[in-house]
Amino acid sequence: MDKLIITAAICGAEVTKENNPAVPYTVDEIVREAKSAYDAGAAIIHLHVRYDDGTPTQSKERFKECVDAIKKVCPDVIMCLSTGGATGMTAEERLQPVELRPELASLDCGSCNFGGELFVNSEDMIVEFAKKMDEYGVTPEVELLDKGFLDTAMRLRRQGILKSPTHFYIGLNIPGAMGGTPRDLMFLVESLPKDCTWGVTGIGRAAFPMATMAILLGGHVRVGLEDNLYLAKGVLAKSNGELVEKVVRIAKELGREIATPAEARAILGLN
Repeated sequence: MDKLIITAAICGAEVTKENNPAVPYTVDEIVREAKSAYDAGAAIIHLHVRYDDGTPTQSKERFKECVDAIKKVCPDVIMCLSTGGATGMTAEERLQPVELRPELASLDCGSCNFGGELFVNSEDMIVEFAKKMDEYGVTPEVELLDKGFLDTAMRLRRQGILKSPTHFYIGLNIPGAMGGTPRDLMFLVESLPKDCTWGVTGIGRAAFPMATMAILLGGHVRVGLEDNLYLAKGVLAKSNGELVEKVVRIAKELGREIATPAEARAILGLN
């Protein structure tokens, strides 16, 4: 079994300081949270960015400012830049960070209800995003929020638009998409192609149950304030680092070693 790659999704686009004061907005806060996660054992930072007032943005300039600042304190960390942005953003807005040529970028392979809003990813958009990532030498992290997302991804693999082997990330328990039960995760994992790497994140209360299952099944784990604000029931996480530390403790109890950024690159074929 490969060592465990931990991804930290440090701020997202929807959560706010009203939900948890540790949610970062400014460049300095984003660097603080990235470093706390990295120091705790995260090999990958999944990055959204905000303006200082908390407004989500896909501005290439803001992404570059944050990436450069993170790399000063975590020089070997792997950056996965979000092309999901926030609901309501245009495809052109969302694609901007790909031009920075990160090692990884998220590629959402379907549309779904997202709480009270609609997260739109038409097949034409998915193909456009995949081709742009290929043009810039960016490895897509294919996001699966429901079984239909995987069916679309597999069709695009057969067409040669997505390359094999593929790296998938399963996001469960989003209101409006697939649930976050062990049965839900097993159904998707058993549907994945054999020549892939995969990880999982559970939203809210599903975060640590899904992380534990991924550790046992040989997958990888994403945690962070984007996905879950709590360290335990009723206990707000003080940092992204606290959430990563909990995954590290679970992994150690279950006998799974943690991957360094260099080891994660080798596992994901990024070298």
